[in-house]
Amino acid sequence: MDGHETPQSGSGRPPPPGNDDDAVPELGRIAEQFREMAQAKDRLESLLDAVLAISREVELPAVLRRIVTTAMDLVGARYGALGVLHESGGYLEQFITAGLSEHERADLAGIDFPRGRGVLGHLIHHPQPLRATDIASHPSSVGFPPGHPHMRTLLGVAISVRGEIYGDLYLSERPDGRPFDAHDESIVIALASAAGIAIESARLFEQVRARAEQFQRLLLPRLSDLSPFEAAAVYRPATEPNSVGGDWYDAIMLPDDAVAVVIGDVVGHDLHAAAAMAQTRNMLRALLFDRRTPPSAVLAQLDRTLQAITDNPVTTTSLARIEPDGPAWRLHWSSAGHFPPLLVTPDGQARYLYADPGVPLGVDTSLPRPDHTHPLPPGATVVFFTDGLVEHPAHPIDRSLHELAELAVAHASLPLGEYVTTLADNHPSDGHDDIALLALRTPAAPRSPAP
Repeated sequence: MDGHETPQSGSGRPPPPGNDDDAVPELGRIAEQFREMAQAKDRLESLLDAVLAISREVELPAVLRRIVTTAMDLVGARYGALGVLHESGGYLEQFITAGLSEHERADLAGIDFPRGRGVLGHLIHHPQPLRATDIASHPSSVGFPPGHPHMRTLLGVAISVRGEIYGDLYLSERPDGRPFDAHDESIVIALASAAGIAIESARLFEQVRARAEQFQRLLLPRLSDLSPFEAAAVYRPATEPNSVGGDWYDAIMLPDDAVAVVIGDVVGHDLHAAAAMAQTRNMLRALLFDRRTPPSAVLAQLDRTLQAITDNPVTTTSLARIEPDGPAWRLHWSSAGHFPPLLVTPDGQARYLYADPGVPLGVDTSLPRPDHTHPLPPGATVVFFTDGLVEHPAHPIDRSLHELAELAVAHASLPLGEYVTTLADNHPSDGHDDIALLALRTPAAPRSPAP
C-alpha cells in the first residue's frame, strides 16, 4: 500500500452541484418563461392578424368598426367604442360602439351618444393611455346616463392620424373581471398605430373616389326637358377608387319630334375609357341631329367614323327612338352588343325586349345592324342600363336580370326620379363596375295624333 486509501465501491461520493430541491423551482421558472414567450408570440400573431383585418377594409365606416372589434378581440373586452373627434378637437363628433346587446341598445334608445365629458373627455384633453380600475371612482367621472350597462374597468388609447389626434379607442370589462394590465395597454397602443394608417388610407380612398366620380359626372349630360315624356337617369361609380369608367347615357329631343335615348359602355376603367366615352357621345349627338335615319344607320355611321379617326376601344351601346304611333308610341331601336331594354307596362308586367343584339362598336363595320320596333302603351316605362347594374360573379346573369325585373315591377308606381334611384340602390350586381341607368316614361293619357 502506498499510504492512500482507495475509495471502495458504494462509498459516498461528493454530491453534484445543487440538489433536487433546488432544481424544482428552477424548472418552474424556465416553464414560466416559456409560457410567457408563448403568450407573447400568440399576442404578436393576434396583433398581426388584427392589423391585416383592418387593412383589408377600404370604406371608412367599416374601418372604424373593424378597429373597435379587433381591439376587443385582442384583450378580450366585452365592450368597445371609438369616439371620433370634431375637427376642433374639443368634443366627440361620432361614437361607434360594439358589444352592446339588443336589450342594452334598447335601454339606451333616445339617449344621445357621449360628447366627451367625464372619463371619456379625460382622454381627449390628456391623450396618454388611460387605465381605470374603477370608472366611478376616477376623478373625472360624472356617472353613467340612465339605462347604461354597468362598466367598472376602462382602457383608453388615443388614435392619431398624421400627428393629429383623430379619436379615442375605449375598451371596458375583461371576461375574467380583472382590470386591464400593461400587456393589454401595449398591444392596444400598437393596434392604434396601425389604425391611424388604416384610417388615413380610407380617407384617401374616399377622396380619390370622390374626384373620379366628379370627373365622370362632368362628362355626363344633364337631361333636358323631354315633354311630354318623363326621363330620369342615375350614375353610380364602381367601388374601386381609381375606376373612372366608360358608362354613359343620353336623351335628347330630335327635330322630327322623336326622342332619342342612348345607353353605352366603353370597355375599360381608366381615363382613356372616359375620354373615349365623351368622344363617342358627342359624335353620336351630332349624327342624331344630322341624320333622320333609323337607329341602325346612325350606329353604322358612328362605327365607321370612330374606326376611321379614333383608336377608341370596343363599345357596347343601345340607341332608341321613341316615335309617335297613332294614339300611342313605339320604341324603335338598334343595339351594338348591349343589354336589351326592359319594358314595364302599367298593368304590372315587365319584359326584356330581346332581339338581335348586333356587334359592339369597334369590331367589324361590314356586319349589318338590325332595327327593331315595339309598341309603347300610355304610362309605360322603358329602362336602359349598363352591365354594372346586373353582373355578379357569384350567379348567372339570368338570375340578376330576373331580380331586376321583379324590382322594376315592385316600384313602378314611384316618381321616375325615385324609381331610378331605387333600382340603382338595390341592384343585383356586386358593385365592381360602374352603373349607368336611364328610364323614360310615356304620358299616361293616349296621344292625340296631329291632323
